[in-house]
Amino acid sequence: MKTTRPEQSPLDRLNTTVDAGWGRLINRVSPQGGARRMLGLLIMAFALFSVLNPAVFLSATNLQNIALAAPEIGVIALAMMLAMLTGGIDLSLVSIANLSAITMSTLYTTMAAADPGQAERLAPVILLAGLAVGLLGGLINGLLVSVVGITPILATLGTMQVYNGVAVVWTGGTTLSGSPSALTNLGISTVGGIPALFVVFVVVAVALGVLVSRTPLGLRIQLQGANPTAARYSGIASRRILLSTYVLTGLLGGIAGSLFIARNPIASADYGASYVLLVIVIAVLGGTDPKGGFASVLGVVLATLTLQIVASGFTAMRLSAYEYGIAQGLILVVVMAYDEVRRRWARPVSRRPARRASS
Repeated sequence: MKTTRPEQSPLDRLNTTVDAGWGRLINRVSPQGGARRMLGLLIMAFALFSVLNPAVFLSATNLQNIALAAPEIGVIALAMMLAMLTGGIDLSLVSIANLSAITMSTLYTTMAAADPGQAERLAPVILLAGLAVGLLGGLINGLLVSVVGITPILATLGTMQVYNGVAVVWTGGTTLSGSPSALTNLGISTVGGIPALFVVFVVVAVALGVLVSRTPLGLRIQLQGANPTAARYSGIASRRILLSTYVLTGLLGGIAGSLFIARNPIASADYGASYVLLVIVIAVLGGTDPKGGFASVLGVVLATLTLQIVASGFTAMRLSAYEYGIAQGLILVVVMAYDEVRRRWARPVSRRPARRASS
C-alpha cells in the first residue's frame, strides 16, 4: 500500500509561506560578514597609503580631514541603506539634504539681517526647521511609494528632480552663505581630538543600528525587504512600514543637511552632486543586499571610512578624481564578485528526495 501525505489546508499553506519568509530572513542575516570584509579592506587601504606616502597621509591634518569628510557622506549612506533594506532605493537623499541646508541658511540670514542676537538664540528652531524639511521630503517619497504604488527608483528619481528644481529656484542658482554659530562651532570642535561631526555620525549610526536590529519596526522593515508576501501574511502593514522607512530616510537627509553647513557654512542646490552614486556604492559595499532584507550598519560605517581613506590616499598621491572613480568601481566589482563566488560555493547541493517504500 502506497502512503501519501495529506493535502495541506489553505491555513497550513499560509503558515508555511510565512515561516519560509522568516526563515529566509534569518538565514540571510550573517554574523556581520559585510562588516568583517570592510574592516579588512579598511586596514589594507590604510596600510597601503601609509607606506606609499606616510608624510602626507599620516599627518594629523589629513587624518582629521578624513574624519570631517566622512560624516555627511556616511549619514546619507545610512539613509540609502535603510531604503534598500526594504528592497527599494532613495535617489533624492542628496537633494533633500541640500533643501534642508538651504532652509537653515535662509532662515538664519533673514533673521540675522533683522537681529543677529535673536538669530543665534533661535538656532535650535532653525535646526528643527531644516529637519522638518527633511521629514517632509521623506513623507512625500513615502506616500508615492506606499500609497500611490510607484516603484521606488522612479518615485525618488522624480522627486529628486523636483527638489533640485525647488532648490535652484529658491537660491536663484547662487550659493547661500551663513549659518548659526552653534552649527559652525560644532563643525570645528573636537571631542578628545576627534572631530565632533564624526561623533555625531557615530551616534546616528548606533541609533539606527539599534532601530534596525532591536526594535519591532526594524524587524518588520527587514521582513518587508526579505519577503513582502510573507510580511503581508504575517499581518505587517506594508504601506505603513514603507511610509515609516522613507520618513526616516528623509530625517537622515535633514541631519546630513545640517552636517553640510556645520562643516562649511554655505548651501547650494548642486552641493554633493557626486554623492548619489557614491552612497549607493557605500551601502552595497557595506553588506546591504540590493534586493532587500539584510544590511549591516557597521559595514556601511566601515565602507564610508574605507572609501574616504582611498580618496584621501589618492589626493596624497596626487591622483585625479577620475582615477579615484575607477578605483571605486574596481572595489565594488571585486567585492561583489567575491561575494557571489562565496555564495555559490556555500550553497548546498540539492538532492532529490528518496522515494518512500511501498508495501
